[in-house]
Amino acid sequence: MITAGPPEPLDFFIWTVEDVGLWLEEINLGSYREIFKENGVNGEYLESMSMFTTEQILRFIRRCHMKWGDFITLCKELRQIKVACLKGEQKVRRPWWAPCCLSVVFVRAAKRNRQSRVVSLKLEQ
Repeated sequence: MITAGPPEPLDFFIWTVEDVGLWLEEINLGSYREIFKENGVNGEYLESMSMFTTEQILRFIRRCHMKWGDFITLCKELRQIKVACLKGEQKVRRPWWAPCCLSVVFVRAAKRNRQSRVVSLKLEQ
Protein backbone atom coordinates (compact mmCIF):
# COMPACT_ATOMS: atom_id res chain seq x y z
CA MET A 1 0.00 0.00 0.00
CA ILE A 2 1.32 3.46 -0.93
CA THR A 3 1.41 5.95 1.92
CA ALA A 4 -0.36 9.12 0.95
CA GLY A 5 1.54 12.33 1.42
CA PRO A 6 0.06 15.35 3.10
CA PRO A 7 -2.35 17.41 1.00
CA GLU A 8 -1.02 20.56 -0.61
CA PRO A 9 -2.17 23.54 1.50
CA LEU A 10 -2.34 25.85 -1.50
CA ASP A 11 -5.01 23.62 -3.01
CA PHE A 12 -7.10 23.13 0.12
CA PHE A 13 -10.27 24.10 -1.74
CA ILE A 14 -9.93 21.00 -3.96
CA TRP A 15 -9.03 18.58 -1.15
CA THR A 16 -10.85 15.28 -1.14
CA VAL A 17 -12.42 13.84 2.01
CA GLU A 18 -9.23 11.76 2.41
CA ASP A 19 -7.05 14.89 2.11
CA VAL A 20 -9.08 16.56 4.85
CA GLY A 21 -8.55 13.49 7.03
CA LEU A 22 -4.77 13.66 6.53
CA TRP A 23 -4.80 17.36 7.34
CA LEU A 24 -6.82 16.73 10.52
CA GLU A 25 -4.09 14.32 11.61
CA GLU A 26 -1.44 16.98 10.94
CA ILE A 27 -3.21 19.56 13.10
CA ASN A 28 -3.85 17.09 15.94
CA LEU A 29 -7.58 16.78 15.28
CA GLY A 30 -7.34 13.24 13.91
CA SER A 31 -10.07 12.05 16.26
CA TYR A 32 -12.55 13.79 13.93
CA ARG A 33 -11.25 12.13 10.78
CA GLU A 34 -13.92 9.43 10.58
CA ILE A 35 -16.87 11.69 11.40
CA PHE A 36 -15.71 14.27 8.83
CA LYS A 37 -15.47 11.45 6.28
CA GLU A 38 -18.99 10.23 7.17
CA ASN A 39 -20.28 13.78 6.67
CA GLY A 40 -18.44 14.25 3.36
CA VAL A 41 -16.34 17.20 4.56
CA ASN A 42 -13.97 18.06 1.71
CA GLY A 43 -11.92 21.14 0.85
CA GLU A 44 -14.78 22.92 -0.87
CA TYR A 45 -16.88 22.46 2.27
CA LEU A 46 -14.05 23.79 4.49
CA GLU A 47 -13.67 26.82 2.28
CA SER A 48 -17.39 27.58 2.45
CA MET A 49 -17.33 27.54 6.26
CA SER A 50 -16.17 31.16 6.29
CA MET A 51 -19.63 32.10 5.03
CA PHE A 52 -21.58 29.97 7.52
CA THR A 53 -24.20 31.58 9.70
CA THR A 54 -24.10 30.99 13.44
CA GLU A 55 -26.87 28.41 13.07
CA GLN A 56 -24.91 26.53 10.38
CA ILE A 57 -21.77 26.55 12.55
CA LEU A 58 -23.67 25.14 15.52
CA ARG A 59 -25.27 22.49 13.31
CA PHE A 60 -21.83 21.49 11.98
CA ILE A 61 -20.37 21.29 15.50
CA ARG A 62 -23.27 19.10 16.67
CA ARG A 63 -23.17 16.86 13.60
CA CYS A 64 -19.41 16.28 13.98
CA HIS A 65 -19.55 16.05 17.79
CA MET A 66 -16.81 18.68 18.02
CA LYS A 67 -15.64 20.42 21.14
CA TRP A 68 -15.83 24.19 20.84
CA GLY A 69 -12.07 24.55 21.34
CA ASP A 70 -11.39 22.04 18.57
CA PHE A 71 -13.66 23.97 16.22
CA ILE A 72 -11.69 27.15 17.02
CA THR A 73 -8.44 25.29 16.29
CA LEU A 74 -9.87 24.08 12.98
CA CYS A 75 -10.83 27.65 12.02
CA LYS A 76 -7.42 29.05 13.03
CA GLU A 77 -5.60 26.43 10.96
CA LEU A 78 -7.82 27.14 7.95
CA ARG A 79 -7.20 30.85 8.36
CA GLN A 80 -3.43 30.30 8.40
CA ILE A 81 -3.66 28.43 5.10
CA LYS A 82 -5.78 31.19 3.57
CA VAL A 83 -3.42 33.93 4.77
CA ALA A 84 -0.38 32.04 3.46
CA CYS A 85 -2.11 31.73 0.08
CA LEU A 86 -3.04 35.40 0.14
CA LYS A 87 0.52 36.46 0.90
CA GLY A 88 1.91 34.11 -1.74
CA GLU A 89 4.05 32.33 0.86
CA GLN A 90 3.40 28.89 -0.52
CA LYS A 91 5.10 27.51 -3.58
CA VAL A 92 2.81 26.47 -6.38
CA ARG A 93 3.50 22.85 -7.14
CA ARG A 94 1.80 19.74 -8.41
CA PRO A 95 -0.58 18.14 -5.92
CA TRP A 96 0.93 14.97 -4.45
CA TRP A 97 -1.84 12.84 -5.95
CA ALA A 98 -1.47 14.12 -9.53
CA PRO A 99 0.55 12.26 -12.19
CA CYS A 100 3.92 13.83 -12.99
CA CYS A 101 2.97 14.26 -16.65
CA LEU A 102 0.31 16.78 -15.59
CA SER A 103 2.59 18.96 -13.43
CA VAL A 104 2.46 21.95 -15.76
CA VAL A 105 -1.34 21.79 -15.99
CA PHE A 106 -1.76 21.72 -12.19
CA VAL A 107 0.74 24.53 -11.58
CA ARG A 108 -1.06 26.76 -14.10
CA ALA A 109 -4.46 25.92 -12.62
CA ALA A 110 -3.17 26.57 -9.10
CA LYS A 111 -1.78 29.95 -10.13
CA ARG A 112 -5.10 30.94 -11.71
CA ASN A 113 -7.01 29.68 -8.67
CA ARG A 114 -4.67 31.52 -6.33
CA GLN A 115 -5.28 34.77 -8.19
CA SER A 116 -9.05 34.36 -7.95
CA ARG A 117 -8.80 33.23 -4.30
CA VAL A 118 -6.70 36.28 -3.43
CA VAL A 119 -9.41 38.53 -4.83
CA SER A 120 -12.16 36.71 -2.91
CA LEU A 121 -10.12 36.66 0.32
CA LYS A 122 -9.52 40.39 0.05
CA LEU A 123 -13.24 40.94 -0.46
CA GLU A 124 -14.02 38.85 2.66
CA GLN A 125 -11.88 41.03 4.90
